[in-house]
Amino acid sequence: MPRRSLDALSRIASVAALASMPLCPGVAGAGELYLRGGIGIDWSSDAAFTDIDCSSTVPAALYGCGTDSDGAPRRSLGDFGETAVLELGLGYAPGSAMRYELMVEHRPHYSFEGRANFLAPDRQQSVAANISSVSGMLAAFADFLEIGTFGRAAITPYVGAGVGVARNRIGMTSMTFPATTTSVRSGSRTDLTWMVAAGVTLPLNERLGLDVAWRYTDLGEVRTGRGEGGVTWRDGSREPIPIDFAPTQARIRSHGLRLSLRYSF
Repeated sequence: MPRRSLDALSRIASVAALASMPLCPGVAGAGELYLRGGIGIDWSSDAAFTDIDCSSTVPAALYGCGTDSDGAPRRSLGDFGETAVLELGLGYAPGSAMRYELMVEHRPHYSFEGRANFLAPDRQQSVAANISSVSGMLAAFADFLEIGTFGRAAITPYVGAGVGVARNRIGMTSMTFPATTTSVRSGSRTDLTWMVAAGVTLPLNERLGLDVAWRYTDLGEVRTGRGEGGVTWRDGSREPIPIDFAPTQARIRSHGLRLSLRYSF
C-alpha cells in the first residue's frame, strides 16, 4: 500500500481510538442516520508545477532538468488561491460517540497563479491555469464532552479524519514571457485524498444541528495533459510553433472553514 494511504489510514485509526475516552453523543442519537449539507471556503498552500520526467524528449519536457538563475529546480512556483466548497454527507451514528460519514465535496474554481524560473528574476514569466476538483471520502468523527450551552442545548466539539479519492482537472495553462506565450494542454487525474477536521456542533433542535469546522485537505496531484501545446509570438511577428509537451504535476493542499446543517432522521 502507498505510504500516503498508510498515513491517511493511521489518522482515521487515531480518531477511532478516541472512542475509548469519555465522550458524549452529538446531535445524531444512537443508531441514527443523518444528512449533512454545507458550504465553505478553502485557501491553498504553496504549490509547484514540475516535470514528471524532466529528461523526456518525445514528448518534450516543459521545464527540463537542472536549475535556473535562481538556483531552484526548473518549475513554476505559486499557489491555487482560494475556492468555494460545496459538500454533502450521509452519516451514521451507531450508538457511541463515534460517527461515520460518506461525504462528497466539489471545489469548482481553484486558480493557479505563479511564476516560472526560466529567465532572470526580473523578467516577465507568469503562469496561470484554472483547476476544479470533485472528491469522495469515508470519514470518522468523534464527539467530545459538551463545552457550553446554546440556549438549553449542549455545544459539542468534535474531531475527524477521512480518506478517499479526488478527480482533479486543470484547464489550459498559459505561460507569459516577454515576447511569447506558451500554452500547455489541459488534463485530469484521479488520486488519493485525505483530510483532518476539528469543529463544534450547535444544536438548533432535537434533530437539527449547525456544524462549524476547520478542515485541512490534501487532494493529491493535478496533472497537465500530454499533447499539442505551443509557443506563439504576441506581436504576430512569427508563426506559432506547435510542441508536443509531456505532462507536468503539482500537489493541491488547502485549509479552510466549513458551515453545514446536519439533520438526524
